[in-house]
Amino acid sequence: MRVLLKLILDCEPEAAWRAIQSPTVFREASLPLLTFRSLEPNGFPNRWEEGAHPIRMSIAGVPLGSQTIGIEFPERRHEGVQILRDNGAGLTGLNTVFDKWDHRMAIAADPAGTGKTLYRDRLSFSAGPLTLAVWPSMWALWQLRGARLTALAPSWTHPATETSAGTEPVPGDDEAAAA
Repeated sequence: MRVLLKLILDCEPEAAWRAIQSPTVFREASLPLLTFRSLEPNGFPNRWEEGAHPIRMSIAGVPLGSQTIGIEFPERRHEGVQILRDNGAGLTGLNTVFDKWDHRMAIAADPAGTGKTLYRDRLSFSAGPLTLAVWPSMWALWQLRGARLTALAPSWTHPATETSAGTEPVPGDDEAAAA
């Protein structure tokens, strides 16, 4: 099953590319519904690096389980398009319902020449016999993410002043520090 987003973000493509590589932006885009806590010894990295990043996830404060975020940066197939892929997997709890998870985010210049960013987001997933039942909640979550990314994008314009550059605390970080 798929969930797709296609948005024009009010920032330059390089700023959007930096932002989607930020674990802080990842967490901010899911607020206030979902919160994530890193299970890595040193917490979330400043920027996503290729490899598996274990996390614990909660919805409205209720633990859902743990999963890995499997980061890849696929080779460019089209000039001017940058892609970040998460092909992670559920490890415990409700996250294990998914037997396929392939999330790709693509960044390119707005083809209209506005200087803004064309953001495309594709989630392909399977939850076995529960796929059709899970799809509406995934669609709703992706609409929330799209609205949050659209709202956050103007703050990504200048690297030195970004509010989402990976250094600002995100609600729930105090919970991570206590663990």
